[in-house]
Amino acid sequence: MQKVRIDLVSDVACPWCAIGYLRLEQALEIVDGEIDVELVWQPFELNPDMPPEGEPILEHLCRKYGKDAASMAQSQREIMAVAEELGLNFRGALERRANNTFAAHRVLAWAGTQNLETPLQLALFDAYFGEAKNPADPAVLREKAIKVGLDGDTAEAIARSDQYAEEVRAAEQRFMEAGVNAVPGLILDGRYLISGAQPADVLVDALRQVVEENANR
Repeated sequence: MQKVRIDLVSDVACPWCAIGYLRLEQALEIVDGEIDVELVWQPFELNPDMPPEGEPILEHLCRKYGKDAASMAQSQREIMAVAEELGLNFRGALERRANNTFAAHRVLAWAGTQNLETPLQLALFDAYFGEAKNPADPAVLREKAIKVGLDGDTAEAIARSDQYAEEVRAAEQRFMEAGVNAVPGLILDGRYLISGAQPADVLVDALRQVVEENANR
């Protein structure tokens, strides 16, 4: 069985990253037994300069995109509907704040060493979009780490320190240099970049194309 590595560049504060992962999961179910996929999460910060207290999400998005609150709220509701069709909890999406997620990425890097990064990513999506919690709050990171079977004390200690900072910064830089300037971004076999939360059938076609090219090399 052919093996394909997928680097999924994502931020837990990105709604389309949560949606994109669920669509990727659908694609992986289709190719199960046909393609052996290694999934590696990679960090991206939507709001690297955001102060710790964050900013109300609609206020932030209106300023960022130059739109009025009503149209911004409507576009958020449309995203919520797409997410909820996939079974994601986005009930708190309009109440959330724009937050910096660097601490979350550092804890996620540690979770990756325990083979529990995907469950923690999903738990943090749920915390942010479902519960409107700050995904970089050490207490939230502790709570969600425990929920997925990680040590809560360690997660909180990492969040309150600078552990894994160098690793996260290096990964962010590497994928920006590879052309990822928005998320989600999926890089197949280190060669092909797929931008955005693409439908499952598009991802299946891309995976099969990579396998076919690898077989002919």
